[in-house]
Amino acid sequence: MKKISRRSFLLNTGLAVGATTTAATLSSFVPIKSIKKYDGKKLNIALCGLGNYAGILADGFATSAYCNLAGIITGHPAKAEQWKKQYNIPDKNIYNYENFDTIAQNKDIDVVYVVLPNSMHKEYTIRAAQAGKHVICEKPMATSVEDCEAMIAACKKAGVQLAIGYRLHYEPYNLELKRLGQEKVFGPVRLIEASLGYNVTDANQWRLHKALSGGGPLMNVGIYCVQCSRYVTGEEPVAVTAQFGPVTNATLFTEVEASVMWQLEFPGGAVANCSSTYNCNVDRVFVSADQGQFELSPAISYGPFVGKTSNGPLNFPDINQQTAQLDGMGKLILANQPLPNHITGEEGLKDLKIMEAIYASARTGKKIGLV
Repeated sequence: MKKISRRSFLLNTGLAVGATTTAATLSSFVPIKSIKKYDGKKLNIALCGLGNYAGILADGFATSAYCNLAGIITGHPAKAEQWKKQYNIPDKNIYNYENFDTIAQNKDIDVVYVVLPNSMHKEYTIRAAQAGKHVICEKPMATSVEDCEAMIAACKKAGVQLAIGYRLHYEPYNLELKRLGQEKVFGPVRLIEASLGYNVTDANQWRLHKALSGGGPLMNVGIYCVQCSRYVTGEEPVAVTAQFGPVTNATLFTEVEASVMWQLEFPGGAVANCSSTYNCNVDRVFVSADQGQFELSPAISYGPFVGKTSNGPLNFPDINQQTAQLDGMGKLILANQPLPNHITGEEGLKDLKIMEAIYASARTGKKIGLV
């Protein structure tokens, strides 16, 4: 059987993958719509880390109205040269990890977008903030609650904004899931089933090394199931129980879990049954409420998405999620307006608290309270 790389699987099937405290915040948030063409100043962003996802973000920059790919930070000279040529990046905007801090003197860079392995998010978010740059950090925000808190504190001290790359907060199908759940269109939500995973075969990828990833599929793709459960209900979970799946490949899964299942309990009575895995390809969300159901499959990935409700199919435009996220964040930063809570560091911290509780429950077999 032909092996499929993670990148090609994500692009071909839509798998991959990128909440709030109140229903009003998420329900009122809508995707950026181009009423008239924006031709003003663009936000200049430097990508820190040039892995696979950085290339996908570069495609998003190509159609962004508000953001410009202006710089790069990489430890690989060959990559730096390639990106310089491909994206017309000037030498003065190209940095490595040793001279990165000198970016503080570069007035042509407004934001650093951290796209490094998870365990490096804290260091480079803090260094970017200390250089006076706004920060967008990919999910998960960090590998521990303590690191998240340190990142938030550093950005506040430096007077810069910190955003987390929750691209699905700008995606029409997922915005509709939020609306249907939080506005109780089919009555109170009772059950959420969310699963996301893909088949891992490459033993060399950094996501299988806990020192870099902080964990297995939960940290990588399971965070989207946590997110979806929260933004469908508009509530914060009060308790979690969890179980690790079997170690299906002792060579691959020596440091991180192969799969994990968990159950979140919400104060309004809803229960979310979720799973994340490196053993198979899955991407779905199903929600049952008192008077009906709604679902997406593919659901919480790159799309294209397919959805339906008890009233019929869902039909929304397929968008470039990275472009929508960049424009949604960039427009506000350019206007010196605060970012909404649902994409800030505080949101990333909430997810880490829940994921740490999921791991604790899976290790101990006990229900973990979240309040």
